[in-house]
Amino acid sequence: MISVISTVESVPRDTGTPAPSLYQRIRSVFTRDLLVTLALGQVLSLLICAIGLTSKYLADDFHANTPVFQSFLNYILLFLVYTTTLAVRQGEGNLLAILKQRWWKYMILGLIDIEANYLVLKAYQYTTLSSVQLLDCFVIPVVLLLSWFFLLVRYKAVHFVGAILCLLGIGCMVGADVLLGRQQGLGEQKLFGDLLVLGGATLCGISNVCEEFIVKNLSRVEFLGMMGLFGSFFSGIQLAIMEHKELLKVPWDWQIGLFYVGFSAFMFSLYSFMPVVMKRTSATSVNLSLLTADLYSLFCGLFLFHYKFSGLYLLSFFIIILGLVLYSSSSTYVSQDPRVYKQFRNTASQPATEQPPLSPGVLEPSVTYTSLGPEAGDELPVRVA
Repeated sequence: MISVISTVESVPRDTGTPAPSLYQRIRSVFTRDLLVTLALGQVLSLLICAIGLTSKYLADDFHANTPVFQSFLNYILLFLVYTTTLAVRQGEGNLLAILKQRWWKYMILGLIDIEANYLVLKAYQYTTLSSVQLLDCFVIPVVLLLSWFFLLVRYKAVHFVGAILCLLGIGCMVGADVLLGRQQGLGEQKLFGDLLVLGGATLCGISNVCEEFIVKNLSRVEFLGMMGLFGSFFSGIQLAIMEHKELLKVPWDWQIGLFYVGFSAFMFSLYSFMPVVMKRTSATSVNLSLLTADLYSLFCGLFLFHYKFSGLYLLSFFIIILGLVLYSSSSTYVSQDPRVYKQFRNTASQPATEQPPLSPGVLEPSVTYTSLGPEAGDELPVRVA
């Protein structure tokens, strides 16, 4: 039997099909997965908006400046729901088994998560609202870099364009705040406040990348259970040291209690729902989606706090949404070891005919093996000279 190695190229034929219409092109971009991704991200933004509104009411109307206590309530809820779930599990997913394997990693991650929230909230006492909104976007390049180096995520040009558009939208919103004179915050010791925001954004980026890795490779319940365990422990210590006097000053009544319950419910929902969205998308996509939370707060402030309206707010919102659409329109990919990819490719496309062995150091050609000779069992033709 004669075997010939040949490469086959398929030549495209002119089928005469008409070019897709504008509607078909738009529909190919706005797929169901893209719309679901955008909707999930906006649900997270609305939760953050609700968290911000309840915090504003507590701080402005009731003079309850207790960011650590508010976080402590959230970690207690996570502990009661998810840590207890891990405690009753059997096997390797049990709480004790997880603690034996990687307790110190979750302890560090819990500290990072606590201090990320605390630093950003603390910065409002030293710098302006516009500075916090701008510098908080530092989480985007942090997540991009950490995902590139540690999660081996590779981006395309459209992803960078989408991220830049989202940041331009935030710049447009801050510009509208400056023009309207809506500069909330003391503005004293501004440099110190700006450094607090940058530190909080960096820690938040680290926490989000770790969360993405855990929920995609281990378990959402494991992540939330460990955050509930170590978060409640360390935030309780921080609360006893730093905020016990503030708690004594709070004029407790049923209204304040209702706002604390609402804040805890919104925060618990955010922590519970974010890993679901992050498993479907990525830490970068989630943080880009959260940029609209400030705009939702502004829209609510138009009715609740009588903020002045600016057309730049709507322009900012549409720019951010356009950036999200561009970022989500193309999927990222994970860099693989070339040897692993080569092995996977050879296994998946192993031909029926045994290939001849290659000499050491010779790369495997990308070819198709075809048989042009008679089948096995047929007599070979004999040519007589």
